[in-house]
This record gives sequence, C-alpha cells and structure tokens, in this order.
Amino acid sequence: MSATGLLYEMLRSTRAKDSKTRWKVLIMDKVTVKVMSSACKMADITEEGVSLVEDIYKRRQPMPSMDAIYFIQPTKENVVMFLSDMSGRSPLYKKAFVFFSSPISRELVNHIKSDGSVLPRIGALSEMNLEYFSIDSQGFITDHERALEELFGDNAEISLAHNACIHLMAARIATVFSSLREFPYVRYRAAKSCIDASTMTSVRDLIPTKLAAVVWHCLARYRGSIPDFPQTETCELLIVDRSVDQIAPIIHEWTYDAMCHDLLNMDGNKYVHEVPSKTGSGSEKKDVLLEDHDPIWLELRHAHIADASERLHEKMTNFISKNKAAQIHHSSRDGGELSTRELQKMVQALPQYSEQIDKLSLHVEIAGKINKLIKESGLRDLGQLEQDLVFGDAGSKDLINFLRTNQEVSPENNLRLLMIYAAIFPEKFEGDKGEKLMQLARLSPDDMNAVNNMRYLTLPDAKKTSGGFSLKFEVHKKKNAARKERNDEEETWQLSRFYPVIEELIEKICKGDLPKDEYHCMNDPSPSFHETSPGQSAQNNHGQPAHSMRSRRPATWARPRSSDDGYSSDSVLKHASSDFKKLGQRVFVFIIGGATRSELRVAHKLTAKFKREIILGSTSLDDPAQFITKVKMLSAQELSLDDLQI
Repeated sequence: MSATGLLYEMLRSTRAKDSKTRWKVLIMDKVTVKVMSSACKMADITEEGVSLVEDIYKRRQPMPSMDAIYFIQPTKENVVMFLSDMSGRSPLYKKAFVFFSSPISRELVNHIKSDGSVLPRIGALSEMNLEYFSIDSQGFITDHERALEELFGDNAEISLAHNACIHLMAARIATVFSSLREFPYVRYRAAKSCIDASTMTSVRDLIPTKLAAVVWHCLARYRGSIPDFPQTETCELLIVDRSVDQIAPIIHEWTYDAMCHDLLNMDGNKYVHEVPSKTGSGSEKKDVLLEDHDPIWLELRHAHIADASERLHEKMTNFISKNKAAQIHHSSRDGGELSTRELQKMVQALPQYSEQIDKLSLHVEIAGKINKLIKESGLRDLGQLEQDLVFGDAGSKDLINFLRTNQEVSPENNLRLLMIYAAIFPEKFEGDKGEKLMQLARLSPDDMNAVNNMRYLTLPDAKKTSGGFSLKFEVHKKKNAARKERNDEEETWQLSRFYPVIEELIEKICKGDLPKDEYHCMNDPSPSFHETSPGQSAQNNHGQPAHSMRSRRPATWARPRSSDDGYSSDSVLKHASSDFKKLGQRVFVFIIGGATRSELRVAHKLTAKFKREIILGSTSLDDPAQFITKVKMLSAQELSLDDLQI
C-alpha cells in the first residue's frame, strides 16, 4: 500500500460510525507535515473530513466540540505538547486520535498512560510507521539534506552528527518496509578492507555497512512487533553511497525532466509560465506543477529532449488538424476575420479546446526555452566532451583544447567539466597538479574547492601503491573509461550514451549476478535463492513469480491515460497497468548522499524491462547545482548549509 493510501486509512479510521459529516482538526509537526504534503494535497485531506490543519508547536484556539487527529513524531516534546492539549478540565479538543510516524518508546507510552485525565479522551493510539517523503510513485527520500557533509566531510570522523544521521536515516528507511509490509534481503557495498586486507579502512568507507546494520536492527524489531509483518524475505534492498558514481550528479543529463530542472530556474517541480492576461492586454505569470497529474509530462519526462521536442511538435500538429476550434484559432492569427458560423463552432469546442491547448502550449514553450538555452550556451559540444571523457574517447589534451578554444562557456559548466575529469582522473589533482587546469577554466577559489573536494567521495584503491585515490571500475577495453559501452541498447539520440552506475547494479540484482564479495548481505540468503538461473532469479521453486505480502495495486503512474491531444498515447505506460499485477519481487536501492533524476529514470525504465518494481531511495534528490553546493560544503569551516540557497 502506498503512503497516500496509508494516510487516507489513518484519516478515515477516525470517522465516527454514527456521523459521516463531523469535521476534525489535523495536528502535525514539521516532519509529519512534510510526509503528508509529499503524498496528499489539501483538497484530498479536506475530503476526508479535516477542516483545519495546525502546527503542534503553535498557539491554537480551543475547539472543545471537535475531535483532533495527531500525526506526530514520537518525541518527548511532542508527547508533552499532546498531553498539555488534552489534560485538565478544559482540553483543547473533544477527543484525540494519535498516530505516531515511527515506533514510540515504552517510556513515552507509560508517560501517556500515567495521565488519568487524558486516557478517556484518546480515541486511538497507534504507530503508523510512516516517516519517509515520496518524490514520485517509485522514489522516496529521508530528507537528510546535510548527509553528504555530515558523513563524508572534513569533520565526519569526529562529528557527533555522524551516528545520529545514520540512525535517523535507518529508522526512516525501515518505515518504508513497514508501510509496504516488505521484509528485504539487506545488501550493501562492502568496505574495501573486506575485499582486500591491505587496504586501510576509513570511516567513509564503512558508511553503507553501518547503515545496513542499523536498518537490519530496525527491521528485526518490526518483524517481532508488527502482527502481519513478513517473517521471510519478500524483496531486495541494496545500500550504496555516492562514491559508487560521482559523475551522475554532475554530468548534463539530456532527458526532458533533467533538462527542466537543470536549465530552468524552477522551484522544486514548480514552473512559472507566462499566459495571456484575462483582461486581454499583455501577459501574466502563472505557476504550474510538472507532476504526475499532467499526462504530457508523464509521457515525455524521461524522453531525450530532441525526442520530446519532436513529439510535442507532432502533438500540436495533430491537435490543430483534428480540432475545429484550434484550426479557427490558428487561422485567425493570420489576420483573417472569423465568420459567425466559425465563431459558433469555436464556442462549442472551447471548454475542452482551451484546457488542451493550454497544456500543449506549456510544454511547447518549455521545450523551446530549453532548446534555445542549449544552443546559446554551446551545450552540445560540452556534452559531447563530457561523455567522451566518461567513455574514454577523450583525455587531457582534448580537455585543455576545449577550455582554450571555448572561452564563451560559463564558469558553472567549466566547473562541472572539471569535476567530471577529477572523478575519472583523481591523480591529476593531487597536490598542486590541477591548479593550472582550474586557472585555465577560469574557476573561482570557491569552485576550485568543489573540484578538490571530489576526493572526499572517492575510496582508497588497494591496487595503487602511491596512496592516491581512484574509483574502482571494471576492466574496460579503453584505458581510462569510467563507463563501458552498452552494446545491448541502440543509441537513437545524440548524447544519450551515458547511464548511471546503478543501472548496471540493478540489472545484476535482477539477473542474480551481483558480486557477493563486493556486496555483502546482512541476512545471508539460503543457497536456493542464489542457485536459480539468471532468467529465473525472480521466480520461486514452482516457477511462479515471487511476490510481496502487500496487494499488487498498480502504481499511480501506471494507470492508463490518454495523451493530451485527445488520442491514445504511444507511451509504454498505457500497457503498464496490467503488467504491474504480474510483477515479481520489488528491488529497493538506497543511495547515501543524494540521488539524481537520471537514477530515478532508471528505476522506471528497469521496472518495465524486468517486470519488477524498482524503488529508488536516497537522503535527498539533487539537481546539479544543489549537489555542487553540497560538495563545496565538504571542506567548509564556517559556512552552514542553512546559509546557502539550494
């Protein structure tokens, strides 16, 4: 069941049997209000009988005739506030239904029970175990924006925040499995010292191991305390950190979704769209959300920007050719006057026409703006060099030549180029080696800091006797390739070669090929689990697809929709609803230190390929500018992340 479903279940469970219309107050804290807003809209909450949403820490007006729903974290401060609200002769509310976002301690339960005046006023006291934040139907975050700084930074080894961050992260990850009634095989990237005894162990290298251990501990508690929690493994969880792929958060990703968030000045998923003014003079600004409820966005978000632009052009052409009002509107732009009959036809088609043309126009405008920015900033040449460096088709000479001959490239793009280069060739930046290169790129001292800080995200390579840092990659044909070419997939569009490392890892999990020496398992699966052939890795001994305990409802994004031109979409999504009912075991991948939109795209892509729902989790979802700001913080002494706009 989804987070949305559980939240509705929580709200509906408080309805009195004798009254369907009684309104309630919903009281939340800073964390639970984020959980709620990531899964539900205010209109949906109102529909469930909530007339007012309040902050538990703000002064509230007494409403003794109304019931209250508390959705709060199980902290001492929250419990004290709740008891203060409901105790004594004049409680703020008639009855309280209390739901905690994660497990509550025995001490706090006893504290609640000890107040005799409050007990009769409690209608429910329950653990929802729901403390994660949905980013889409196949993605969630634990909302640890400072995870990179606290776990990988200069002071990470002595920081008190280090362990606190890991424990809170683990508790929130565990609530994902509790809410979905899944019990995973917990796999994690092993420390290099476990693979090669000659390698020194660092605190950074042990982060996935630590997190896996705490997640396992939380799940063991759930297995012993939640009545319908699975007792045997139902899915896979792989825990990695940002060191497995430093390039994905920085490189230019050429899909429609990634380009929107990379090149346009968006606030989250909000885009400011200029529309004709209702008064008829000039234009006015309108906020639009690029989310799942928009079928055009849903269809095109993971398409290459060139493909998305072509398909939008086709949609607009088809729409105009098949819609009378659009034809009239289009011809009137050429200066021709409209006849009475034409006006009548236009009015008849207007309501539907207006909504459809608005949505199509929005995406045509966005794609046009992106293509203009690509051309103006010379992104195609830059993107080609980025990918050539990653695949070993370019080296130092090509980089130096590009920096010398392309003076118009922005400092921000030069910075990203050098950060990619530092991830592939970390030895080039040891000591003062990289300073001349960074000066050639016209980087500011702050930007140079970001390039040098890439070393915090690399792990010691036992094969290097010099003590330098390097990412560990498989042996490729090309000497310095950070990715191997994928010959199994046809490259339809230019600059679509790049893929995140987790794509390979998920494929190996689904095929049963994940290397056991590099990725350890907390619960050591039985041999029968691994002995299945790659093609049967998601099946049990009877040849039936392995499945989870919870019901197989289609995810919201998988419901068939029509394209916005009024005709059936050619998207893969239209066939997904029936496929989701036949899915095998879920695969969860959690990335410590921030995930990217390209990695979220991979989750959707491989779900369709392997018929197993892939769910991506992370501490945060970062666009390139956000990630670079966080990398700068790894060695910052006085700055606080709160002081920087991300």
